Order: sequence, then structure tokens, then C-alpha cells
Amino acid sequence: MTKTTRVMLAVLAVCGTSAAMAQSSVNVYGRINTTVESQKTGDTSTSVMNSNSSYLGFRGTEDLGNGLKAGFQLEGNFGSDNGAGFNFQRHSEVNLSGSFGTVRMGQFYVGSYLATADYISMHNHDTGTSADALYAYVFPEGNQLSYRSPEFGGVTAEFNYGFGEKKTRTVAGGNEIGLPGGVGAVQGTEKGAFDAALNYANGPLGLGLGYTRAESKRFGDTQKEQQLGLRASYTINSLTLGAYYQYYKVDSEAFDTKRHAYRLAAMYTLGASEFHANVGRAQSYKGDFDGFKTSATQWTLGYNYNLSKRTKVYGYFTKINNGDDAAYGVTNAGDNFRSIAVGVRHLF
Repeated sequence: MTKTTRVMLAVLAVCGTSAAMAQSSVNVYGRINTTVESQKTGDTSTSVMNSNSSYLGFRGTEDLGNGLKAGFQLEGNFGSDNGAGFNFQRHSEVNLSGSFGTVRMGQFYVGSYLATADYISMHNHDTGTSADALYAYVFPEGNQLSYRSPEFGGVTAEFNYGFGEKKTRTVAGGNEIGLPGGVGAVQGTEKGAFDAALNYANGPLGLGLGYTRAESKRFGDTQKEQQLGLRASYTINSLTLGAYYQYYKVDSEAFDTKRHAYRLAAMYTLGASEFHANVGRAQSYKGDFDGFKTSATQWTLGYNYNLSKRTKVYGYFTKINNGDDAAYGVTNAGDNFRSIAVGVRHLF
């Protein structure tokens, strides 16, 4: 083999390697979001440093040809205040996508939440102590099979199915009965769940619809949960307005109840500054819990200053007023919560 032949073969090998590498890509990304806060829960005041859903992520795709792609996404939370903890329970998926849409498997936020409550959480991405404490997230975490459609005239659809598995589920709700309004670790058998969502975007107008149905067995009692959420948002020059409404219902052998909740949000931009305000209200539970004081109100005022597209400094005041029998954002029913916070968020 001549020297010229060896050089040509080496060049072809490099070109072949480059072509293969061009078919795949892996990105590292993340968010560091840390606040210093003065908090008050009930009669107890504390000063703390908080990590507000800081995470590290890995995302990649492989071009399989003929418009078909394989992909993955892994996200792990960690404590930006102390560096503790890391796993991929925040987001873990493998997917196939093409002209037909995207099929996903793993764990991720379902479309009904993203289409409604998350969409209008503008000031701090629905994280930390100013996150929406009133929305009832019904879908059990993990073991999900999802289909997301292509966009048709500004409309996208997403459908999720959750496989039932026996596990300890931390629910936002009601201590031992597991209703939104308290916190408790409930051992139960998840018997399957379904979630559907629609999003519509047309210029300044955005609309969202989300429905979830889940069934589980806790303490020997079969419990069926449902939620229906509607969202609308509109941008007028520098002002963005948003609102959602949620209906939540539980049918079980031990009790039947239902509840309504809603939130209004506004953002006004002026140069690098953003001014935020939102207020949410959860009405009292009806049915078998009629007469209990389980209503709550949450409101937040916030200010963001964008140092760049990736970095901002911000501050906010948030407060949750609970009824005597409600425990949104707190451990003990009837306690109120408030926080005054300043923070830095950086995306990479």
C-alpha cells in the first residue's frame, strides 16, 4: 500500500466518522435558581436559603433517516443551596419522533398541567415558595407512555397513559385522606391513569385544555380522581394576561367530594424589567366535606431584572391564607404561610 493510498483511506475514515457524528447530538443544560428568604409559617419565623428546582439535564437525538429520530432527555434536581442530592426523578424519557408526532416513555410532567397551570406561572417558572400551591396534580409520577401530535393550525394534542404500580406516593393533600390541601406519604396501588391535553397558539392568543383521570387503592379503599382544567392567555404589547380554572373531583368508597380552583396572572415588561402579579383561590370541598373550612387564597407580587437572556435577579412576596381546615403549602391545617425572597436564576 502506497503512502498516497494510506492518506486517502485515512481521509475517508475521518469523513465517515464525521458523517456518523453529524447524525447524533447530545446537549448538557440546566438551571441554577437560588433564593434567600424570610419565611413565616403559622407563628414561626425563619430565615433560609432555598434551591428553587435547580437541575442538570442531558438531551440528545439520533437521526435514523427518512425523517425518523430517536431521542432521550434526563433531568436531575439538586440543591443549589447546599449541593445535595441528584437523581433523574424530575425527568427521564426515551422517545421516537417523525412526521407522525412523538412517542415518549418514562417520567415527565403530563400535558394537562403544562397546558394550564404551568403555562401562566410566568415569574419564577412555578418553582420555590411562590409556586402554585392550589393546583391539584392528579397523574401519578412515572411509568408513562405518551403521544404528542404535530402542530395543525396552531393546535397540538398530547395523550398520556400511566401504568399502575404499587408504590409510596407523596400526594399534595389532606393528610391521611390524600386531598390537595395538605401533605402526606400514602402507600397505595396505582391502578392506571389517563391524561389528555390540547394547546392552541395564534399570535397573542393562547388556549389550553387538560383532563386527567386516575384510580388507586389506598388503605383498602378504591379512590377515583378526576380533574379538568382550562387556560387562556393574551399578550397586548408589553402586557401579558393569563388565567386558568380547575375542577377537581374524588369518588371513593369512603367519601365523595369536589372542589373548584382558579388563578389570574399578569406580567408587564419594561426594558429588562418584568413586573408580576398573580392571585389564586381554591374553594372549599363540597360533598362529604361540606361545612369544613378548606378554602385558601394565594397571591404573589414579583419583580425580575434580566441581566441577559440566561441570567436574572429577582424578588417576590408571596402569601397563602388557609382556612381552618386547609393546609395548602404547610403541614398543619389552619396555618398561613408567607415569604419575602430575593434570588438569582441562571440558565445554561
